[in-house]
Amino acid sequence: MPLNIPIFLTWLRIVLIPLMIAVYYAPEAWLDGLGRDLSATIIFLVAAVTDWLDGYLARRLNQTSSFGAFLDPVADKLMIAAALIMLVQLGRLDAIIASIIIGREITISALREWMAQIGAHKSVAVSMIGKIKTTAQMVAIPLLFYHVPFKGFDVQRLGIWLSYVAAVLTLWSMVYYMRMAWPQILAQNKKGT
Repeated sequence: MPLNIPIFLTWLRIVLIPLMIAVYYAPEAWLDGLGRDLSATIIFLVAAVTDWLDGYLARRLNQTSSFGAFLDPVADKLMIAAALIMLVQLGRLDAIIASIIIGREITISALREWMAQIGAHKSVAVSMIGKIKTTAQMVAIPLLFYHVPFKGFDVQRLGIWLSYVAAVLTLWSMVYYMRMAWPQILAQNKKGT
């Protein structure tokens, strides 16, 4: 397993996941309600920055690797799934929204893995819809963690609306990826594999 700055940042993102959850289980004497929300928001934002930074540095420092290409999306999906589950538990996000987003992530990850095995991974390369969906998620989640109004601004409402946008884009991007992969699925079905 190679270890370089981008992979270190990806591992850091994975380590931040249980920390983000743990703040809600810390004793009240350590963190009050707002302290928990603020801590989870900051931890998620740091993790989100490492998501962008590891890819940027891997390309900039020419430190791309197949292990890094594998680990990065796994870390992303773990981070998003853990945050969504925590938000459902806190009563700040509908379980159906979390289920749509997590279900799509699992489905598309499995599709990408299968497409890579048959040598057609470029058929399900990241699309602009997927990038917009990810942006909506990455903005919605810290807003939902923070939860309380900020200088009269309803942070929770904006987070909920962005989560609905993310869910719609999630379904749209899943349909897009399935359409891109469909010819390969039919071809493999004819081969009987």
